[in-house]
Amino acid sequence: MIPKECKRLAEVDFPIAVVSKHSAREKSIRHGHPSTLHLWWARRPLAACRAMLMALLLPDPCDPLCPVEFKSKAKEALLEVPGWNTPKMNKQLRSEEGLRKALLTFIGDLANWDNSANMDYLSVARSLVTAAHPDETPLVVDPFAGGGSIPLEALRLGCEAFASDLNPVACLILKVMLEDIPRHGPELAEELRRVGKEIKDKAEKELAEFYPEDPDGAKPIAYLWARTVKCESPNCGAEIPLMRSFWLCKKASRKRALRHKVIRAENGPPQVEFEIFEPKMDRDVHGGTVTRAKATCLCCGSVLPPERVRAQLSEQSGGADVIFDTSGNRISGARMLAVVTLHRGVQGRDYRLPLGSDYYAIWKAHSRFKVILDEWEQGGGRVLGPVPNELIPLTEIRRISVPLYGCTSWSDLFTNRQLLALVALSKLARSQTTSSTVLTPSINRLLSLSVSKQAERMSSLVSWITQTSAPRGSFARQALGMVWDYCELVPFVENQEYYQLIDAMRLVIENLCITKNAGQVQQQNACEPALPEKSVHVWFTDPPYYDSVPYAHLSDFFFVWLRRATNPSVSFDLKGELTPKDDECVVDRPHRLSTSKKNNEYFERTIALAMTAGHTLLSDDGLGCVVFAHKTTEGWESLIGGMLEGGLTVTASWPIQTERGGRLNAQEQAALATSIHLVCRPRADDAPVGDWSDVLRELPKRVGTWMERLQREHVRGADLVFACIGPALEIFSRYSKVETPDGREVKLAEYLEKVWEIVGRMALEQILGTEAARARNGMAGVLEEDARLTALFLWTLQSTNGNGEGKTKKSRNKGEELENLEPEEIDEDEEKTTSNKKTKGYSLVFDVVRRFAQPLGIGLPKWEGRIIETKKGIVRLMAVSERARQIFGTEGFESAVEELLSTKPNGQMLLPGFEELAVKKSTRRKVRGQKIRVDDSGEIDASATTLDRVHAAMLLQAGGQANALRKLIKAEQDRGSDFLRLANALSALYPRGSEEKRLLDAMLLAVPR
Repeated sequence: MIPKECKRLAEVDFPIAVVSKHSAREKSIRHGHPSTLHLWWARRPLAACRAMLMALLLPDPCDPLCPVEFKSKAKEALLEVPGWNTPKMNKQLRSEEGLRKALLTFIGDLANWDNSANMDYLSVARSLVTAAHPDETPLVVDPFAGGGSIPLEALRLGCEAFASDLNPVACLILKVMLEDIPRHGPELAEELRRVGKEIKDKAEKELAEFYPEDPDGAKPIAYLWARTVKCESPNCGAEIPLMRSFWLCKKASRKRALRHKVIRAENGPPQVEFEIFEPKMDRDVHGGTVTRAKATCLCCGSVLPPERVRAQLSEQSGGADVIFDTSGNRISGARMLAVVTLHRGVQGRDYRLPLGSDYYAIWKAHSRFKVILDEWEQGGGRVLGPVPNELIPLTEIRRISVPLYGCTSWSDLFTNRQLLALVALSKLARSQTTSSTVLTPSINRLLSLSVSKQAERMSSLVSWITQTSAPRGSFARQALGMVWDYCELVPFVENQEYYQLIDAMRLVIENLCITKNAGQVQQQNACEPALPEKSVHVWFTDPPYYDSVPYAHLSDFFFVWLRRATNPSVSFDLKGELTPKDDECVVDRPHRLSTSKKNNEYFERTIALAMTAGHTLLSDDGLGCVVFAHKTTEGWESLIGGMLEGGLTVTASWPIQTERGGRLNAQEQAALATSIHLVCRPRADDAPVGDWSDVLRELPKRVGTWMERLQREHVRGADLVFACIGPALEIFSRYSKVETPDGREVKLAEYLEKVWEIVGRMALEQILGTEAARARNGMAGVLEEDARLTALFLWTLQSTNGNGEGKTKKSRNKGEELENLEPEEIDEDEEKTTSNKKTKGYSLVFDVVRRFAQPLGIGLPKWEGRIIETKKGIVRLMAVSERARQIFGTEGFESAVEELLSTKPNGQMLLPGFEELAVKKSTRRKVRGQKIRVDDSGEIDASATTLDRVHAAMLLQAGGQANALRKLIKAEQDRGSDFLRLANALSALYPRGSEEKRLLDAMLLAVPR
């Protein structure tokens, strides 16, 4: 048994860089990955969970209390790693430090996806866990299990696993992954393949008339639709198809798009007809008819405002389906734009215009769908209805905004033909039997998940990706927003769609057959301990992310179909009309349609109860780990406050890069790249009271050491800031409370302000050198506030693993802006597409900027409109070109610089006519606001700061004004070292490839050596 005082590896060291690399890579792996079993949001990478679990389970060999038996057995086990039994490794393992290094190397290698099912590595890992816990198999508990990454990795390492979640959808996924697959393994995979094909064949036969082949034998695989509204301009009344773009395919070898023409009839409104063509250039393709919920009529050019678009779609219950007359003729509603087809023996996809037979198949589906509903009603409607008519709650209208367009029930998100197919699949899944009664419950759960997965790809919120000619599922992001033109997939085309979903699930089962034993799953509130006190060795969890993911509201999309596809007599109990929300630990974003009381206080209180429960469960030698990745300081503080109130002490903090930079969320929002893993222990009941002055003396050294370590691991910017909170908490959380000399208790918020201040000051010292140190000591002659603010801003924007030159956000943070809008202002097409129009400058969340600036004495209001601009909770660092008028006092110069900073298609700068303009503006006439003259750099207004002068030099460089630039540089060299110090610092901070860095580097080359 490991003595409770003995430190674990996770408390002293961790292979951050290696595990980060494997975690980030894992996001692009699909073949056999558990994420393909079923969608769950914010699923933790298996690599990070596997590595962290090993570090939590193993003692530190360098700790004096580490059992001798463990060291001996660990050496034997490590020599079983392929390629490790060498004289060099034998020599390394003789020392305790060498053993620790070898264990950390093994943990990094084990995080590799390629080794996740490698029995050579797994055998060593399990031997190490057994060596550390020889008397009892360690129990790992995750009370917010969600997608199941943590308990799954616990089973992989040979531990016992207990997983619970309040959400029934998560519990069903967990039950399949942690109980069914380990128990039945390959037999379950083979049975799923068999019954999946049987269901596919039956459904395909039953639905064949609603998905007919083309007369030439081609098979449609997708129908591309657009919702429609009527133009309300007088003397028009034309139908407006709501289309984001007229493109069908943007592949270089197969470019296809729609081209429209207006047909004006003598009687009646004008009409739009389409044809498919092969565009030679992008500008040949129309840009679309809808943006920011405003629809433009193709016939008269009138614009229908958002409120009218929403009103008309509400009258159509969202407008996803066709409206027919009694004879089966389309009269309004959704309009089919094109059909994507496959020709047998021909590579690639083809596109054709819709035929009358396509609409006839839809009409037949409507007729059949009505028969199904009539039969159910004639039966009394007492059993669960065939279609999900449960109402969509309005609590999370910002994330699920489709009710604003008339989709009031979950069935409104589907067309009648889609509902018909899903009803057929649900019925077949529910009634399917197997050759083995033991496998029947497991197969039923898997089949119900397959129906749920198919629903996510068969709603009217599925969009067509023109770059890849493939569909994007309903959950392109952690929200359900309106999709104007959508894709209706054909669920049964040979071995595609439904069969592919079944096959992906089969591969997951085969990949996970290596787990040693089954886990235990329970639907449980995390605030209520479900196990005996002090029975848990590792309490490892990834709690909800404040207001980022409304899990219960989103999972209702799946829950309504799981209820209809699951056989209650043999499978997991799915109670209630919708998923439980009252006790869910999240913050509901406030809006005028919501009555939710789940605010910051609720979240912190609930998290505290969950942490208290974890405290109760942990054994004397047990260890906890809490994962968190959130971009807002409010979310961080609420989590930390809950942990401290729950009686936990942070003993280590490890940032692991877990996110891909190219994911949709990263493109639209300033999300963090790393997830912080806070290692913790139960705080002793007799923990002392801390002295505030002692804490403040220890804090800078602890944070400084940690910043150096993280920077060596290439952790940068905001990721580094939040990662520093962990080690700072190691000091604060070890005490029952911290008091000032006069007996006042220091609250967490006050302490975190000090942490931000110290991180900011240390960052400035790194960036600006001795100047920042002089500022800290109150000495004169330091760089001005605007220089410090700019430097900190750019430092925070640096990307992890990018060495300060990674991809940063140089445009408006639209995700944040959407969160602050009233429901009527939310623009759904803006949520799923990225605008080509770029806003100049760089953006950060206001609260992050404020927390840096305030303790360093930087007054943000003073610099508003000068170097920053704040709108709707986002602070934008203005582009250098925007400052030309301030610096030179001339509107003409600003316009010239605007032109200079734009580029030709070949990347060349635009310079014509600038010289003449610059001479014209070189007069001695005093211009209001003028700080620097172009013709005489020595005449500088006293109000011009060092940053002003650096920006002036950059603008002169942009304009090719070599003489004026030389004069300015000469004057600055005579003045002192501030100018060049700041210019070099900013050059290191601006992202590689940015215009500002190019100008700075070119300007610095002009400095005389």
